[in-house]
Amino acid sequence: MLTFFVIVPILIAVFLYLVPYTKFARAVAIIAQAGLTVAAGYLFMLTREQTVTTAIGDYGILGITLWADELSAAFVLLGVFIFLMAAVYSYRNTKSNLFWFLFFIWEAALIGIFLTGDMFNMFVLVEVGTVAVSILIMYNRKSRSMYDGMIYLMINVIVVQFYLLGMGYVYRLTGVLDMTVAGEALSTLDREQLILPYALVMTFVGLKCAVLPLFSWLPKAHGTPGASAAVSAVLSGLHIKTGVYMFLRFQQMFEGVASTEFFMTVGILTAIVGVVMSLAQTNIKLILAYSTVAQVGLIIAGFSFDDYYGYSFAGSLYHMVTHAIFKAALFLGTGVLIQTYGTKDIRKIRGIGKLLPGTSFAKALAILGIIGMPLFSGSVSKYFLGQGAVGFLNIVMILINLGTITIFIKYSSMFFGKPSEEATVTRSDWWQQVPLFILGGMCLALGIFGENLIYHMFNMDKAIDLLGYLEKSGIFVVSAVVGFCIYKYWAKDSAWLDKVKRFELSFKGMVAAMGVFFGALVIALLVL
Repeated sequence: MLTFFVIVPILIAVFLYLVPYTKFARAVAIIAQAGLTVAAGYLFMLTREQTVTTAIGDYGILGITLWADELSAAFVLLGVFIFLMAAVYSYRNTKSNLFWFLFFIWEAALIGIFLTGDMFNMFVLVEVGTVAVSILIMYNRKSRSMYDGMIYLMINVIVVQFYLLGMGYVYRLTGVLDMTVAGEALSTLDREQLILPYALVMTFVGLKCAVLPLFSWLPKAHGTPGASAAVSAVLSGLHIKTGVYMFLRFQQMFEGVASTEFFMTVGILTAIVGVVMSLAQTNIKLILAYSTVAQVGLIIAGFSFDDYYGYSFAGSLYHMVTHAIFKAALFLGTGVLIQTYGTKDIRKIRGIGKLLPGTSFAKALAILGIIGMPLFSGSVSKYFLGQGAVGFLNIVMILINLGTITIFIKYSSMFFGKPSEEATVTRSDWWQQVPLFILGGMCLALGIFGENLIYHMFNMDKAIDLLGYLEKSGIFVVSAVVGFCIYKYWAKDSAWLDKVKRFELSFKGMVAAMGVFFGALVIALLVL
């Protein structure tokens, strides 16, 4: 059954590319994506009772194994749902069969990453996804898009060498590439033998997660003129989650040497830098892109907390889900704004509440989700993240969310004021509005039913303490007031932030950052 989720999207992609009738191809794409979502829901229900495995080749430890447990099945369902929303959004404004071909190839690669249990198979799927994303970035063939697409491709070509070397080292030590079998074999070896392969593999994973200092590729991919809103939504909402998913799997595989202290520090620093860089931007897509960097840093830190009761682990898992939903809604809504105002400059976009009431309502729900407004999705995930953080770490979590609130106070300035004369509103495209309303509504539903959803999605029975939740709500209110003051009296016209906005790693800088990250991780493993 599991091969269905990888093979079928590829077959659909080929079919859509060959069909000469564009309208028919688009209809088939939506129907097929809806069918995949139903199938993913069935797989999700099946894995509540048992782990589903499929052996390809049936050669024992030499074959390729696909497996779906509660975790992977939950992210397959999340993945196909995000792709469904992006497909519906793209129904009218994407008329090229090539787009749909790349869209479904990309989906097959990401689903395969969630399901595979083989290191080499994961490498192949990552490379397929990289090529698909690179072409989608360069899709409009503008000079800047071509440059950004090639940068994305070459950075991934270089960093994957770290993974290949680490994979070869694992094979040398264990004789297998199956991650479960290799993990069992690695657990019997001395810690010193695992430092090099672990550091090599985790440098690759660090770039895929866009952690400090390996995050520069993400804003480039989002900010390029050629990337559509649908591509940005999937890239930020889902694609980057495959990196976090690989982080979890490889931390488990290298359990004997895995460093939580290093990644907790890196995660916190990534979140702080992401907040500052987001506040400095005036491009609405870059604001959201750097916000994604900050949220992923928060997730990585949460997975690395020394939390005996597992609250922060549950919070990070749920934040992966909630972030995918509200960030997809925000990027899709941003696509509507760019179409209407003809600009990405937040200073030139005003009055969207009057001009685009439907889009504004959906975006408002998503904003309330990401800042952790009580009863909304982010409040639940951040509540559990805060429960796992004690002492100084709890203060850090509060400050990071304060930064997130300040970012979206700035972002919300678009709701007010008088629309510019250049803004042109066409008749509402319901193919764009429907996914926005669904995703926006889910930001509220995932908050109201968050406790039950964590149990059903990840089989983790974590209860919300009412007094603790009220305390977090009070902290949120204070943070909102402080965030407004920070934005109005400092961030709004800060010359320092204007200088920060211009900071951007070159291609050589990004390559050097890989070496810095690898060296820092090796040193941390030797010292700690």
